[in-house]
Amino acid sequence: MSGLPGARTCPGLGEASDLKFPLGAKFREPLTEARFQQLFADAEQESEILSEPRWSRLCRQRRRRPGACSRLGAWRLLLARLPLLRWLPHYRWRAWLLGDAVAGVTVGIVHVPQGMAFALLTSVPPVFGLYTSFFPVLIYTLLGTGRHLSTGTFAVLSLMTGSAVERLVPEPLGGNLSGIEREELDAQRVGAAAALAFGSGALMLGMFALQLGVLSTFLSEPVVKALTSGAALHVLVSQLPSLLGLPLPRQIGCFALFKTLAAVLTALPRSSPAELTISALSLALLVPVKELNVRFRDKLPTPIPGEIVMVLLASVLCFTSSLDTRYNVQIVGLLPGGFPQPHLPNLAELPRILVDSLPITLVAFAVSASLASIYADKYSYTIDSNQELLAHGVSNLISSLFSCFPNSATLATTSLLVDAGGNTQLAGLFSCIVVLSVLLWLGPFFYYLPKAVLACINISSMRQMFFQMQELPQLWRISRMDFAVWVVTWVAVVILSVDLGLAVGVVFSMMTVICRTQRVQCLALGLAEGTELYRPLRESHKLLKVPGLCILSYPAPLYFGTRGQFRRTLEWHLGLGEEGKEAPKTDGPPNAVAEPVRVVVLDCSGLTFADAAGAREVVQLAGRCRDAGIHLLLAQCNASVLGTLTQAGLLNRVTPEQLFVSVQDAAAHALERLETTGPKTCTVWV
Repeated sequence: MSGLPGARTCPGLGEASDLKFPLGAKFREPLTEARFQQLFADAEQESEILSEPRWSRLCRQRRRRPGACSRLGAWRLLLARLPLLRWLPHYRWRAWLLGDAVAGVTVGIVHVPQGMAFALLTSVPPVFGLYTSFFPVLIYTLLGTGRHLSTGTFAVLSLMTGSAVERLVPEPLGGNLSGIEREELDAQRVGAAAALAFGSGALMLGMFALQLGVLSTFLSEPVVKALTSGAALHVLVSQLPSLLGLPLPRQIGCFALFKTLAAVLTALPRSSPAELTISALSLALLVPVKELNVRFRDKLPTPIPGEIVMVLLASVLCFTSSLDTRYNVQIVGLLPGGFPQPHLPNLAELPRILVDSLPITLVAFAVSASLASIYADKYSYTIDSNQELLAHGVSNLISSLFSCFPNSATLATTSLLVDAGGNTQLAGLFSCIVVLSVLLWLGPFFYYLPKAVLACINISSMRQMFFQMQELPQLWRISRMDFAVWVVTWVAVVILSVDLGLAVGVVFSMMTVICRTQRVQCLALGLAEGTELYRPLRESHKLLKVPGLCILSYPAPLYFGTRGQFRRTLEWHLGLGEEGKEAPKTDGPPNAVAEPVRVVVLDCSGLTFADAAGAREVVQLAGRCRDAGIHLLLAQCNASVLGTLTQAGLLNRVTPEQLFVSVQDAAAHALERLETTGPKTCTVWV
């Protein structure tokens, strides 16, 4: 820095103020913002940019873009919106094909029973879970950027969709429906579920058009984990009637979990011994297999497909023993072959559907984006959050035309895909082939599958979500505020509902952020002896404080919520009480006599942004300091804050020579000013 114009050695500064600087240190002239722009930037252009309104600046930048569409621009747009064209030409066929094939087939085998099981959570016939395990996976393979992401049916979304479907299409009070009436009710519920998927896809595409992929960050990790963990408990309780063979209506709304438990306990004497036995045997097989897959994931060439084994065994047992006719065991029945005719869902109640689709959309995108980011960081590639919005939006929108319900990335199958050796999105294509073979040819083999087995698959698939509670002790040690967010969200999800719990979690999480910004302390800085570093005076360093000079750092954004605290804190430090008689704060020993502040340096490096109210507060502070005879210096303002302060009229209260590029420059200028007007002594706090 000594090579800058105006650089000099400052031999008398330490003698005049008794400060101890490093021997032989070179000091330049203090750099103001204006001088810095003259040396390192085009000052006229910078001043024009700062004074230009933001809207005009954005319009001017947009006019600079070429208006004509070229072939190169169209090709780049196609590459950006169809990632398959980017990764497929670079696909390593020899190294990756076998892993993708094995992983895709493994995930596809799991998709079949899980799709049918999650369809029961959605209150639609099981075959529609197979449709939802086929179309969205195929579309995401073409449009998605997550190489290791597995999409399809997700228990939490199925639970939320099922609650909305039961509310939109409630079951008649009598409950005894004929076959035709049951088919009509199922058709209405399928239409409602497809309409929810359509609304969810439309909302995602709207978010993509507005480039709102950043909204996924508002669902913090504690909120997402608490939401999925609480929803897993809802899934467990909602499957109890199917486990016990009790034909109970589904409870929806607030306190649904406790209502279901009360209904199950009341009807427990009427439970079916046959279905209870099937459920116990199924859980006795599924839970140990899940545990074996987790503990020996590094030793097993591919995870054990416990679900499909259980499905085959139960189907054979039910067929050979005629459990459906002898003991009235509920079975899946005929799975229609082929695909349904595409048609637009019934959108007559679009406003109500959008209200239910909004939380489904947020949860779907938050879970998908967080899962994609986790594996992208692990395997060193990038995720485009806005492209993910497009992929999941198109996936939900198009699949709704084929009577699919809302879908997203899934925790269990994504982990299974990675453990089985999947490398790219091509694994999704092999998964679709497995599901397609079931839809076209293998569907009749699942005719005698007991629905109790599907309920057991739902419960066993929640294992990973239940074990998220094991992270709570570590979360308590890392951040008690995040621990509080986790607990509040979980309690709200369990007691109220998944939708309301999500809203409570997001609001409480945002409130904790606001509270943190309002609890920030304004720090008084002092010079660390023998250096040019300014540190808080309360730290255990030997720090130097010059009488009459106050250096303050405010490490928080300055907006309408913090302006009052900012004003009170600076009044306390500078003695700017209402009557002008309040003594300035001292950070030294209690018996120290505080000298009135004559120069104050406000370090704005931690001030990330300022709104209109905050900017006016700084302007008023500058005016009050000028009236009180205090020389105000601002240091290290970023361009955004400086532009806001300038628009608010700061330069009417201070001169450009009072704006400095760093605290060191502002402090050097302040020391020179004090040397010419006041005592030349320094107080040392230890």
